[in-house]
Amino acid sequence: MSEVKYDLIILGGGPAGLAAGIYGGRARLNTLILEKGTIGGRAETTREIVNYPGVPQTTGPDLTNTMREHAEKFGVTILKESPKEVILEGEEKVVKTRKNTYTAPAIILATGTSARILGIPGEKEFAGAGVAYCATCDAEFFQDQRVCVIGSGDQAIEESMFIAKFASEVTIIVLHEEGVLDCNKVAAEKAFAHPKLKFVWNSVPNAILGDDDVNTLQVKNVKTDELTDIPCEGVFFFVGQVPETKGLTETGLKFDERGYILTNDRMETNLEGVYAVGDVRQKYLRQVVTSAADGAIAATAAERYIEEVKDFNTRILGSDKPVLLAFWSQEYDGSLEAIQAVDAKNAQTGDRMFVEVDYMRKKTLAKKFDITLSEEKPAVIIELVNGKMTREVTADTL
Repeated sequence: MSEVKYDLIILGGGPAGLAAGIYGGRARLNTLILEKGTIGGRAETTREIVNYPGVPQTTGPDLTNTMREHAEKFGVTILKESPKEVILEGEEKVVKTRKNTYTAPAIILATGTSARILGIPGEKEFAGAGVAYCATCDAEFFQDQRVCVIGSGDQAIEESMFIAKFASEVTIIVLHEEGVLDCNKVAAEKAFAHPKLKFVWNSVPNAILGDDDVNTLQVKNVKTDELTDIPCEGVFFFVGQVPETKGLTETGLKFDERGYILTNDRMETNLEGVYAVGDVRQKYLRQVVTSAADGAIAATAAERYIEEVKDFNTRILGSDKPVLLAFWSQEYDGSLEAIQAVDAKNAQTGDRMFVEVDYMRKKTLAKKFDITLSEEKPAVIIELVNGKMTREVTADTL
């Protein structure tokens, strides 16, 4: 297994990852995108996109293919490989696949989401034998057959209308009262007027039945608990998404209660040099346009981070002049006062370079020099000579 070094690694080739690649490539970063599935992500399976600014109407495959070509135009390498191990802590981020080991000082996580599994009886057993989660992939297999759709959000209703191009009838199972859908108003109006769409209200799926293939969906009325069998040959689930974070949960990343990666407005995670973008991060709106924006922001932030690291290694660690590295944090009282006292004392002699380091943003650097701050020790100042730590100093010992 060979080791290949890049400036920037992006995990995921959906709109967020491709946009990050475009910005990374344009910044002349040696950029790698690794995608274990389909280039374009979930957006690639969307038949109609009408809300991407500047593009009144397109398809998911057309838009994401254009993004891919754009990224490759800027020299981005795109490989279809599945990460087996990801190491995010340390100066070099490491991604191991079956073929190679890839390293880079910065990494962008754009791993997206996958369909939520309800786990009702028959769902797992009939997967691929009538149970489906992707209309683009499977709708054509139900030509002139009866199909049930679980869900009432934008995806469920829009996919139902696509499935109806093939199926003889589509029955949508809705949890809410009659007339209440979770989708946008335009989609709802189209769905109510569609001749092939039927609705079963106040209901949830209870079990999927069949022999070798699906032949019945059993639903339960949430008000009466009454069970009803609906004859059908296919059941499509559109009940939300879950973040794709397999292999990332033990890396030191912080997640919210639903498993989405936490970031700030620069797409930075809690780990230095690690960014998260698109549907996998905690955010308000999950759309192609917001994913693309995330990717642009993260790649720009990563570029600046990489330059900061290069500058630090050259200007600070490579300095012929002694350097005072002052680790501080606004989380601890007295932290700034402690380093300011050393700065003032050092200014009297002027024979050392004085560099402030935000402890919370430079955990990797702090770990390199075994620095830990606390309420009892709110600041640490070390002296470097030729890039090596010689001693810890205070205003009294300088």
